[in-house]
Amino acid sequence: MQRQAIYLALTFVFVLTIACNAASDDWGDESESPSPTHQSATAAPEATPLPPPTVTGGDKWALWDGPTQLRGANIWQRVVVPDLDGRDFLGDDHVGPPYTQSDFDQLAALGANYVNISGPGLFTERPPYTLDEQVQANLDHLLHMIAQADMFAVITFRTGPGRSDFTFYSEGAGDWFDEALLIEWVWEEQEAQDGWVEMWRYTAERYRDNPIVVGYDLMCEPNSAGELLDIWEPDEFYSAYAGDLYDWNQFYPRITNAIRQVDAETPILVGGMGWSAVRWLPYLEPTGDPRTVYMVHQYEPQTEYTHQEPPAENAYPGTLDLDWDGEPDSFDQGWLDEYLSVIDEFQGEHNVPVAVNEFGLARWVPGAADFMDDQMALFEQRGMNHALWVWDPVWEPWTEEVNAFHFRYGPDPGNDSDVESDLQDVILKYWARNTARPSSFTKPSAD
Repeated sequence: MQRQAIYLALTFVFVLTIACNAASDDWGDESESPSPTHQSATAAPEATPLPPPTVTGGDKWALWDGPTQLRGANIWQRVVVPDLDGRDFLGDDHVGPPYTQSDFDQLAALGANYVNISGPGLFTERPPYTLDEQVQANLDHLLHMIAQADMFAVITFRTGPGRSDFTFYSEGAGDWFDEALLIEWVWEEQEAQDGWVEMWRYTAERYRDNPIVVGYDLMCEPNSAGELLDIWEPDEFYSAYAGDLYDWNQFYPRITNAIRQVDAETPILVGGMGWSAVRWLPYLEPTGDPRTVYMVHQYEPQTEYTHQEPPAENAYPGTLDLDWDGEPDSFDQGWLDEYLSVIDEFQGEHNVPVAVNEFGLARWVPGAADFMDDQMALFEQRGMNHALWVWDPVWEPWTEEVNAFHFRYGPDPGNDSDVESDLQDVILKYWARNTARPSSFTKPSAD
């Protein structure tokens, strides 16, 4: 399989063509995709909060409301499909690829203080929507290891009732994976959305007392407009579908309300429609919840620069046609600053914090270090917490094939081992600014 393309797709799939060999047609029970209609969401079981790690507990909101304090990286996992993935590619556990304590210790040693766990939700994707105890056990283990490495964590759910991880690389359906694995009816079925609400109520009840969990990211990259409706312009989408099941603005407030019924303190993180792209942020309607952070994912300009496959030709800084008018544009920090000004307007209008919990670029693009430096500086000027894509585990069956955003491997597309690079130096320069750690995080003085 050309799995490098799959990994690129994990950031923003709709701009890519995934070329893979067709996998086996033998999918076992997974291929029997039940109709989502006439299925009832199962009531959530009572959550049992875990014993918290032995760390001090400050006000988590203080980490988000002010200057940049959280700088780190995403990890990615999904439920393993043995007939598709084999026994090695993602490991032989229920969720993969596997992470170990040393993976998180190394991340912390490089200066990061924040892990964005981008992984499967605790409830099953197919009805009846019930707790997946193996996914829960995996998340518990991740949080334990992250706590041992003295870092904070945000829980981001990529999947849940009516949504599978294959929505992020749906162009491969019927090609390299069976169409039955593509589950996207959360945008069309009320019961699936109800199940998502109950999943988060359960999750918040379970992890509300864990002091390293400093955020609940409700859904990774809401995508109904482009994925199901082939609509790419926010105005076009909202003029036709505002208030509909396709509309994240009517969906996510219900999740917020469910969380706040059991957890009044942990910050909630919400990205907009359009895979949480910057230009969709103005269409995200704040709920008024005083402890919600609004988010963007920033990979632009994707086709022209950040997602170039080797040999990459477009460089930063440089001149590119970035508005498709046939004329070259200056591609530099000024362009980035103007592009991010949408965030300034949103913050000014709503007086809310904004974070960027996904950003990055293929490690081999020309000028990658300069681009990363300029962009991270602009995030910091805006006081935005940030988590880059991606921190991969030391799991060779995965990283040998999928490593486009693996910054430790340097600019050579053919390299698959850790080397020093200008790009890594830039990232570590910003991570070195971190001072907050769970072990030293305390409530602000009453004075």
